[in-house]
Amino acid sequence: MPFYVYILLCMDGSFYTGYTQNIDARARLHASGKGARYTKAHKPLKLVHVELFDSRGTAMKREREIKKMTHQQKLNLINSRKTSGQRT
Repeated sequence: MPFYVYILLCMDGSFYTGYTQNIDARARLHASGKGARYTKAHKPLKLVHVELFDSRGTAMKREREIKKMTHQQKLNLINSRKTSGQRT
């Protein structure tokens, strides 16, 4: 079963990174204020980045890598995927 690592852009310009098996359901949870404590306080604006993985462990590792990135590094990641034509 696939796992997704995603980045949400929040209304205050910050990013939230998470992983899930069902990206659509998880996005709806965040939008309703029930997805995570962070997105309850920092309302999500839109999904800006998605990566697909074959295993939970690999997805969790990538999530940790992204969470350690600076804001600018996350922007670069998001923008590089858009210009390369990959799914975001």
